[in-house]
Amino acid sequence: MESELMAILEQIERDKGIAKEVLIQAVEAAVASAARKVWTVGKEEDVTAKFDPRNGKITAYANGQEIRSSEFGRIAAQTAKQVVFQKIREAEKDVVFTEYSTRIGAIISGSVYRFDRGSVIVDLGKTEAIIPRSELCGKEEFRQGDRVRALVLDVQRETRGPQIVLSRAHPNFVKRLFELEVPEIYEGIIEVKAIARDPGERTKISVYSKDDKVDCVGACVGMRGSRVKNIVNELHGEKIDIVRYSADIKEYIQASLSPAEIAQMQLLSAEKKANIIVADDQLSIAIGRYGQNVRLAGKLVGWELDIFSAKQWEEHLKQSSEEVEEVEEVVEEVVEEEVAGDTDSAKEAADNTGDLPEDK
Repeated sequence: MESELMAILEQIERDKGIAKEVLIQAVEAAVASAARKVWTVGKEEDVTAKFDPRNGKITAYANGQEIRSSEFGRIAAQTAKQVVFQKIREAEKDVVFTEYSTRIGAIISGSVYRFDRGSVIVDLGKTEAIIPRSELCGKEEFRQGDRVRALVLDVQRETRGPQIVLSRAHPNFVKRLFELEVPEIYEGIIEVKAIARDPGERTKISVYSKDDKVDCVGACVGMRGSRVKNIVNELHGEKIDIVRYSADIKEYIQASLSPAEIAQMQLLSAEKKANIIVADDQLSIAIGRYGQNVRLAGKLVGWELDIFSAKQWEEHLKQSSEEVEEVEEVVEEVVEEEVAGDTDSAKEAADNTGDLPEDK
């Protein structure tokens, strides 16, 4: 019997990933609970149990006195069974929570198990995870049994077990995909500087090479676009713009707005704002569909970008000039009024001085 128990504990340790020490504690707690059922009725005694891992023997004690196993009844045995199962379930939850807590920010894969009000429930093998509707890309559709990869966004403790939240819409999901596809990023030769994403539609990612001999954009694109194509396929057709990072903000903005061509650029560094002037035929390209291109470019570089055509810029300058002139006119009027007021006050003061009686 003892050897069978040892074999069972070892099997549970292998299958469930629960440490043998935890299982032994569960067995000791179960035997102590069972012994308490039959031994401490109507009396207050300290009941403990000890498991000997060398021979698998369990001994229960009441105030230091050994309790014979023959004194355990059916109810006590059932109690011990329930306690063991409960302890094992709790240990399983702890193992799952610990394992996936260390994987937050990493990509994991599973199979689509079911759907719940727009969210996708994913079977990970040991447990289940959820991809909330808000963390799915708009165009994505899954069927039961489909393999799916996602980013571990959060792991929360709940009564029924750890709640593992996954995401396919988070910008870091794209970053991790590039790390998997581009060895130079994983090795640290190429650095991902920033990511701006419109999930399911378009992503802009800026990269920088720490080695002058390695072309950061070319490495991310891959031979004949093979690397970026794999990522696009994983994202179900989402467009990806790979931007070369530059410490020169003008070059960085120019690259971020690609494929649009910039004619002029006015930088307002203190406000982190840039006015971009493009040819008339480049305006729609620079702005993008529903303003997507300029919006993502602004997020990528961290600046507010305003796009103007050449004609719009002329009108903008004219309007600004008129506003300046209006302000100058107002200032001149105020100054004139102040000067006139000062003159009148001085004259009045002089007149009042003349009315004063003469000193005798």
